[in-house]
Amino acid sequence: MAPSTQIPALPREFEHPALQELLRRGSANGRVDAESFRTACEQAAVNDAKRLKAVFRALAGAGVEVDIPTTSAVAAAASPRATTTARADKPAARTAAKRATTRRAATATTEAPEDGAADEAEATPARPAARTARATKSATAAKGAARTTKSTARSKKASEADTGADEGEVDLAEVEADDDAAAVAEATSVGKITPEGVEDGETGFVVSDADDDDAPAQQVVTAGATADPVKDYLKQIGKVALLNAEQEVELAKRIEAGLFAEEKLAAEGDDIERKLKRELQWIAHDGKRAKNHLLEANLRLVVSLAKRYTGRGMLFLDLIQEGNLGLIRAVEKFDYTKGYKFSTYATWWIRQAITRAMADQARTIRIPVHMVEVINKLARVQRQMLQDLGREPTPEELAKELDMTPEKVVEVQKYGREPISLHTPLGEDGDSEFGDLIEDSEAIVPADAVSFTLLQEQLHQVLDTLSEREAGVVSMRFGLSDGQPKTLDEIGKVYGVTRERIRQIESKTMSKLRHPSRSQVLRDYLD
Repeated sequence: MAPSTQIPALPREFEHPALQELLRRGSANGRVDAESFRTACEQAAVNDAKRLKAVFRALAGAGVEVDIPTTSAVAAAASPRATTTARADKPAARTAAKRATTRRAATATTEAPEDGAADEAEATPARPAARTARATKSATAAKGAARTTKSTARSKKASEADTGADEGEVDLAEVEADDDAAAVAEATSVGKITPEGVEDGETGFVVSDADDDDAPAQQVVTAGATADPVKDYLKQIGKVALLNAEQEVELAKRIEAGLFAEEKLAAEGDDIERKLKRELQWIAHDGKRAKNHLLEANLRLVVSLAKRYTGRGMLFLDLIQEGNLGLIRAVEKFDYTKGYKFSTYATWWIRQAITRAMADQARTIRIPVHMVEVINKLARVQRQMLQDLGREPTPEELAKELDMTPEKVVEVQKYGREPISLHTPLGEDGDSEFGDLIEDSEAIVPADAVSFTLLQEQLHQVLDTLSEREAGVVSMRFGLSDGQPKTLDEIGKVYGVTRERIRQIESKTMSKLRHPSRSQVLRDYLD
């Protein structure tokens, strides 16, 4: 296409130096590249879809093409060929859908007038761009992606020429992009926009907003975890190879050297030369790596020992973790000069850590560690004597074997009993619980409650035979009304008399109550 001899002017809202320079170069060459177009739009702050398309139309009216490399996805959506403009022999709108995870891209297809149709066409003024006439239905993309709106516009345009007027219908498919600053870069990076001059009477472009989707991409991360944490742990520790005796000694030497370097740095850190200090720091770091290597290579030893203590009140993973603490202690205390393997030495530290943890955590009621050892020793001797004698040993036989008194044996056996829950079901049906069999010592016996009520009634009847002062003194003195007995001084303050007078009233009243006419009704409650 031949470039225009006169540079047309852009609309007033696009009179930016960057766009004017782009139009000048495009008019001179007939086309501009995508990078120049994107840079000019960014400098001119053209950052929404509507203004972007307005610039396209202005360039098309000036006869400038914007060539953008078409990606395979957009090309497949646009047409079977790798172009964004397609000429059809018959007027038809050509659309294609991208894959289910991308937005639907629409292509603008041009309609070329058939031969002989120029005579029947009506001449209309030339226009630089197509005008939107009708909107089509909206479609929902697959997998919950953002909706895209497709509108198709048809307009008639014809160019005046010496030979006559030609008429062409243009189908323009537009894809609305989100109003953000990245619209220009995204639109120009996925499609090719080729506006052609009015002389050809055809316009077409493809805009894809597949990269302008606000919905995050669904990523499925497959982790190596399973439902069994023990299996996961065993799988992880199984990746470290076992060590032979020579490798254990080599690692122990490196650990020892690292400890020496740490002590040297701690004692003379500031007085050491820089080169020597770097070497000591490297040796200390190497010692830590050797320690970690020796630990990781013996984690399976902890698992094998922890299996022996399962079912005793602690979870298997808890036993492993406690055993790992013992393994760390064994690494710190291991002396390679003794000549034995590390596993032989570490076994005792691991077992000790596990048994101490069980003594502290396994029981509902904590028992001191030394007593747990006595209980375990008694249990071992009891099992051995059961096999030898063929019957349960008596406390006297156990006391003789353990060198303790029979009373001490019975006491230790009581300590070794496991507590049971009060909610333990009883019977075949399990409709009752163990707690139902335990007597409530604070519960009121029905017979006693009835007897106490009758006694209260009889006391009030007897006190009614006395004077008001006598009844009041006796009630306060013995707490018959509120259950709180009062002293003579407290009662004297209530009646405004001395304590001696209250004592006299009390003595006189008690003599009256001892009379058979009054005491006989209360004598039955003394039993």
